[in-house]
Amino acid sequence: MNDRETVKICKALADENRLNILRLLRNGELCACHLLEDLHITQPTLSHHMKLLCDCGLVDYRKDGKWMHYSIAKDAHAKLSAVTTEYFGEEESR
Repeated sequence: MNDRETVKICKALADENRLNILRLLRNGELCACHLLEDLHITQPTLSHHMKLLCDCGLVDYRKDGKWMHYSIAKDAHAKLSAVTTEYFGEEESR
């Protein structure tokens, strides 16, 4: 992973709303309408947050009619692990 990708991931994680979105998505796919209800933000604000999360590869999406459905990307854990390993090294066995 290059530094540009790492910065995108770190920026995506550096917001309380985006962390809340990831927390909500960890239990499975959610429609944007449910995210809006749970987060109490406007649709344009949600779109902005989702674009950042999708662009860095932490969240996947699919369109179903007029609604977008979001889920944690399959390789999100690997991406985050690569970032932490790159800068903090491997966790030592205890």
